[in-house]
Amino acid sequence: MENKIQREIITTADGSKTIHLPELNEHYHSKHGAINEAKHVFIKSGFDHILSKNASDSLDIMEIGFGTGLNAFITFLEAEKKHLPIHYVGVEAYPITLSEAKLMKYPEVLAVKEKQQIFEVMHQSSWELPVAITSNFKLVKRKQFFVDIIDKNNFDLIYFDAFGARVQPELWTIEIFRKMYVALRYRGVLVTYAAKGSVRRAMQEVGFVVERLPGPPGKREMLRATKVEP
Repeated sequence: MENKIQREIITTADGSKTIHLPELNEHYHSKHGAINEAKHVFIKSGFDHILSKNASDSLDIMEIGFGTGLNAFITFLEAEKKHLPIHYVGVEAYPITLSEAKLMKYPEVLAVKEKQQIFEVMHQSSWELPVAITSNFKLVKRKQFFVDIIDKNNFDLIYFDAFGARVQPELWTIEIFRKMYVALRYRGVLVTYAAKGSVRRAMQEVGFVVERLPGPPGKREMLRATKVEP
C-alpha cells in the first residue's frame, strides 16, 4: 500500500475519531466506535484476559499496526491503574504525522487531558529506539513491514490490528501468522478484530488454538488465538 494514499479524519459512533482512507474505503478503527473497539478487542479480550490467566509482574506486548497510537495509549492507561510494567513494541510501515495524531483528541475523549503530553511523546519518540514513556511503560516503535518480523519467544500478547483482508490480504496469511506464533512465548495470546474463516484457518494451520468471541459494537465475532506448544 502506498504511503501517499489520502487520509481523512472522521468521527466514529462513540464520538472518538479515526482515520479513513477513501481510496480504499478502509478505516484505521471501526466506524462503530474506535475507542469501544480498542477496549473490547485489545484490552478486555487480550490484556485483561492474559492477566487473568497468568499472574505476571510485567507484560511484553507487540502491536501489529501502531497506527494512531490508540491501542498503545489505552494500554498505558490500563497498566498505570494496575501499576504494571509494560514493554510495548509498535510495528508500523506507514506512520501518521504528529499533527494527525493530535487531531484524534484521544486524551480529551478518554477524559485524561492531563495525559496529552504522554500521547504526544508516543508519536514524537524516535523510531527503532527504546523510549521510557514513564518508569513503567517502555515503548519501541519499529518502522517495519510485517513480513520482516523475526522475533522469537519475545511477547506475551500480540494486538493484531492490520488493515482488513479485503484491502491487504497478504497480511492475513499462514506466513504472517507463523511469524506471530514464533514471536509469542508459550501460552502467549494474539487478539484481532477479524473473524473470517480463512483467517481462523490460517491461525490454526500454524498451531494456534483459536476461539471465536463476541465482537465489538457493529461486529458479530472476533478471534483470540493462543500458543499452546512451548
